[in-house]
Amino acid sequence: MTRIIMPPDVERRHAPAARRIASALAQAGTHECIVVSDDGPAPARRPGDLLVTMARGDSPTVRRAGAHGIRVLYADPDEGALVPAALAAAAGADPVLRDPAMLALKAMATRVAATDVPVLIGGPTGTGKEVISRLVHRCSRRATGPFVAVNCAAVPETMMEALLFGHRRGAFTGAAEAGEGFFRAAHGGTLLLDEIAELPLGLQAKLLRALQEGEVTPLGATRAEPVDVRVIACANRDLAGEVNAGRFRADLFYRLSVFPLHLPALRERTADIAPLAFAMLARHRAGAHGPEWISRDAVARLEAHPFPGNVRELENVMRRALILADGCPVLDESHIVFDRAAAGVPPPEPLAGQAMQHEQGNAASLSHALRRSRAAAVADALDACGGDRSRTARMLGISERTLRYRLAEMRSGSVAGGAA
Repeated sequence: MTRIIMPPDVERRHAPAARRIASALAQAGTHECIVVSDDGPAPARRPGDLLVTMARGDSPTVRRAGAHGIRVLYADPDEGALVPAALAAAAGADPVLRDPAMLALKAMATRVAATDVPVLIGGPTGTGKEVISRLVHRCSRRATGPFVAVNCAAVPETMMEALLFGHRRGAFTGAAEAGEGFFRAAHGGTLLLDEIAELPLGLQAKLLRALQEGEVTPLGATRAEPVDVRVIACANRDLAGEVNAGRFRADLFYRLSVFPLHLPALRERTADIAPLAFAMLARHRAGAHGPEWISRDAVARLEAHPFPGNVRELENVMRRALILADGCPVLDESHIVFDRAAAGVPPPEPLAGQAMQHEQGNAASLSHALRRSRAAAVADALDACGGDRSRTARMLGISERTLRYRLAEMRSGSVAGGAA
């Protein structure tokens, strides 16, 4: 149970913002104690407690302040994005979560981490299965050992056995040196087998033996070697269905699924979208010049999108928005441009009660947004140069012929950028 320490004078000066932030941080469970202060003397706290420093300012920002602290600057105490921004800043190496179901899943992952049983993590592609795998490793007794991640779909089938279990020198053509293999590389730590459903049936039997006996036999060797490895398997397909279809061994499935976890699609946990967006904003903004905040309209637009590509798609959207928002202090709705759905991938079903916004003619396509941004730059340069086209072209670093083309494009009405 996370404790909250907030002196009465701090609560009086910064309620309700301080209460909402402290409550959300306590629910996230990233720290055992949340200490809320302001620019006055901080209350006594223990190493590892999270210090939340509240302060008034002209524009909202939430920044990391040392290893165990965040600083919240705000003008409007009812600013809705303060909580997700604080969750993102305080998470550190932990998953950035706010959705109640995901917080419950995180708590279960932390509990199973204390054991050595295999863990099977299912869920659509791009939902953060490796993030949860790393959380299990970090919270286990193996945290100081290696974490080795293997994508089974990315390894050629002919090399899979040698890469998993190792090989002796000369075991096959081209094996000029011995290889230890992923199992022995992860000795004393955790081995993540991602996309486990792609593992060939023949290797599934050898993997099952390695799990049961705690030993592997390198290719070309005659003796098994003991390994101390905790295995986490991830799958973006229904493994039970793969077993019924004869593509996955039932005995291996039951061996792996001692403690199954399932990550829902991002559209089913919209409460996670804003905290994740703020975390990505902090991770990808360029130096001190990128935007530090996301407007309410931008957050609302993100939360209304179905995200068929899940968290991976959200990261694409945020990185693209940072490029479009270059020089702007706040990332707003006009900077949000969504990916086009991949060919052959049906759009997800709308959630009950969720407003789905579809713009006429895909007005938010990337090419349209870039044309608008370019038109605005031309209009600003023309204004700065008093309408002199030669000076404008030099300022923009383009030829006068290109400038004439841009102006004609703007006059045609295909791009709204101002009169020329």
